Amino acid sequence: MTSITPAPAASLSGRTILMSGGSRGIGLAIAKRAAADGANVALLAKTAQPHAKLAGTVYTAAEEIEAAGGHALPIVGDVRSDEDVARAVEATLERFGGIDVVLNNASAIDLSTTDAVDMKRYDLMQDINVRGTFLLSKLSLPALRASAASGRGAHILTLSPPLNLDPTWAGRHLAYTMAKYGMSLTTLGLAEELRADGIGVNSLWPATLIDTAAIRAMPDGDTLASAGRSPQIVADAAHAVLTSDPRTTTGNFFTDEQVLRAAGVTDFARYSLGAPEDRLVPDIFL
Repeated sequence: MTSITPAPAASLSGRTILMSGGSRGIGLAIAKRAAADGANVALLAKTAQPHAKLAGTVYTAAEEIEAAGGHALPIVGDVRSDEDVARAVEATLERFGGIDVVLNNASAIDLSTTDAVDMKRYDLMQDINVRGTFLLSKLSLPALRASAASGRGAHILTLSPPLNLDPTWAGRHLAYTMAKYGMSLTTLGLAEELRADGIGVNSLWPATLIDTAAIRAMPDGDTLASAGRSPQIVADAAHAVLTSDPRTTTGNFFTDEQVLRAAGVTDFARYSLGAPEDRLVPDIFL
């Protein structure tokens, strides 16, 4: 891991983030941490109406962002749609005047084996995870280049794992592994492609399970969640990356714990949900 070089002003105040997803969970935690600095956050998400099993919509998320001290723009749309993503970029530019950060948070998950995975689920993961990450990044590039040229600290941050070619992960859930690694390949390629533009491109992944509504909805989810950490650890790590110097902090596959240790954090117990640190469940792909 390359060391993180802090920017002169380690704050997101006045900067604009365009995020896919973010109605709940880790994405919302990142958005609220940015909002605490006074950031502008545009959320592109499908959840206009409450999910049957998961709380939160793009509108309730916007209310929480505003309450945390930021400015929010809820945009109902699908990251799989060229038209919806283009509309989100245009709406963000119209409302806030620019885009300084693209945060690829939207993701679909299915851990089925190859025999068991439904091809509709396979296509969904490829379309949201890989195509959505590529598309949102691609259509935001002119605005990000303008941000970088003005010295505002332009970043693309994608919630995807390190590219680990240990066959364990492909063997366990090939379809999902391909989709998540497609996101990470986007980080790898764009970091090199955009290096001369001064745009930082990185991936971030939790070192342990994270307590989210999606985890708790799984079989034995409450037990799983209690052996993880709160979404705040990912939010704090994302903040550290997004306030770093993008000219030198780029092309990395960070874990949240690595980032915070590099920032001087030594006590992670405040992020845990009761389980001892040595009994936390590691996340996959590590």
